[in-house]
Amino acid sequence: MTLHEIHVTVNDEPEQVAVPANMTLMRMLREKLALTGTKNGCSAGECGACTVLLNGEPVNSCMVLAVECDGARIVTVEGLAGEDRLAPVQETILRAGGVQCGFCTPGILISAHALLERNPTPSDDEIREALVGNLCRCTGYLPILESVREAARMQSAAG
Repeated sequence: MTLHEIHVTVNDEPEQVAVPANMTLMRMLREKLALTGTKNGCSAGECGACTVLLNGEPVNSCMVLAVECDGARIVTVEGLAGEDRLAPVQETILRAGGVQCGFCTPGILISAHALLERNPTPSDDEIREALVGNLCRCTGYLPILESVREAARMQSAAG
């Protein structure tokens, strides 16, 4: 099988990765870079568990070929936290009980983080719309909604 050399920046680290043409971004992150926070939920772009930021935009990494990412900047859930502190949305989802089984959590965190980056004071409807592609079978979504609301308040207060 022919491998293609790609250069990406993942969580602010430059990476050079040899990938087959049919490898998805999700598989590359998990199998080649050992970033297992990105989950394989459905492999069909339906559940959002594999959501990452690709050049600043949330995408289902199971639907993107790794070779298409040459030169791209990628942020996974592992890249949200700082050296000594969780990102606001990570802190608040833990406090509000928005994590139960945790399988959907990485994708939800990425989608919520992307929303707060472009809109620091979203309405509840805007939060719901940003998370529409992230399925959760455990929480009932209310703790997740409260988590994003609280993260927005935290970021606004830190301002």
